[in-house]
Amino acid sequence: MADDREYSNIYTIPPNYTDSGKLMGGMLETRNTVEASILLALVGYPELMWLHLPVTAKVVVMTITLLPLGVFALMGLGGDSLLQYVSHMVMFLVRRRQLHYRRIGYHYDTNTHKGSPPKKRTGKPPAKRKAGVRSGLHSDQRAQKRHRRNH
Repeated sequence: MADDREYSNIYTIPPNYTDSGKLMGGMLETRNTVEASILLALVGYPELMWLHLPVTAKVVVMTITLLPLGVFALMGLGGDSLLQYVSHMVMFLVRRRQLHYRRIGYHYDTNTHKGSPPKKRTGKPPAKRKAGVRSGLHSDQRAQKRHRRNH
């Protein structure tokens, strides 16, 4: 006889299996922590050394500026660290393109300089289009007739 017991193939995943490479029990990512500490040192040192205020005022100023900055740097933006986010924005600005789509069947104005008179051409006359073929249409497609309304 075959064993009639059902075996469960469901395993519980421990909550800390993705905590590798993180600090403080998986709460902080290592990259964000290093960037936050460097940023706090760069901003905090001038505040500590160059502000000519009493000690109590320095503590208040540093608490108001460094605490939100540190929390923001530890959290990051959209799952990325601040340096990654800034690099993504810079690369977007460097690589951005403007896409221009031309409408099918629309005849664009060829005169780009409205103020200057058209140049006189010498030599061959410009080639004329074949009847029934418009730019943007496949050679098997026919041009539809357009009816104009008088307004």
